[in-house]
Amino acid sequence: MSEPQSAHDRRDPVPPAPARRLRPAELLFEPAQALADEEHFFDLESLDDPRQLLARSTELALAFRAAADRATEYQAIAAAQLADPRRFDRLTYAAIAEQSGWTEDYAKKMVEFGTRLQER
Repeated sequence: MSEPQSAHDRRDPVPPAPARRLRPAELLFEPAQALADEEHFFDLESLDDPRQLLARSTELALAFRAAADRATEYQAIAAAQLADPRRFDRLTYAAIAEQSGWTEDYAKKMVEFGTRLQER
């Protein structure tokens, strides 16, 4: 016998994103001279202690993931705004996909995701 669905499950088929457990490291821009050095990456190459290296590189990985998640949310919001039927210049899913380098199906999903984000 199946369990009854919660009210949340019936309204929104996409579960909420899990809460972030760790505060990501602050992303800092690297100086221009460091960018020219292919071996240089956020000063990680200067760390001799593997424990420190693991800790800092983990912080950076979490920060980049958080930044990517945030950027994706902004992409979705922009896509939803561009596809809004109230806009006289609204774009089709195909046009959004072409502009973003996505498939049309992915553009549709991003518009739906962006619409949900705007409703919060």
